[in-house]
Amino acid sequence: MLAKHGLSKRTAFPLWFRACFELLRVGHALARGGFAPVYARVRNFPRKGNDGETRTLEQICRAVDVACVLYFKEVRCLQRSAAAVCLLRDNGIPAELVIGVQHWPFCAHAWVEVRGRVVNDKPHITEAYAVMDRC
Repeated sequence: MLAKHGLSKRTAFPLWFRACFELLRVGHALARGGFAPVYARVRNFPRKGNDGETRTLEQICRAVDVACVLYFKEVRCLQRSAAAVCLLRDNGIPAELVIGVQHWPFCAHAWVEVRGRVVNDKPHITEAYAVMDRC
């Protein structure tokens, strides 16, 4: 039915709706098993080539921001960043989840980088946190 109208399953729903769905997936993984399954999902998420979709980095990051506002509970940095990485990679954008820590007071934080540029947080976030891992 979707193909009859020239729509693929990936483009049939608004991008913010897809972002909400990805937030649900990541939130479910966090509730079931904590950090490990979320990390594994992002690490193993396929890095697709651009297959003709014209979603831009800015459109995807904005959709994730909108989805975070619409989400039924507070979205923390790991959930938001993991969802953004999956959506970006699904649209052919080579995104990385970055996990950083601050030594004093101890605090951990997650953000997304594309080609070394922070895309879903303040650009200077890398100055406040020591990078522990990228995936």
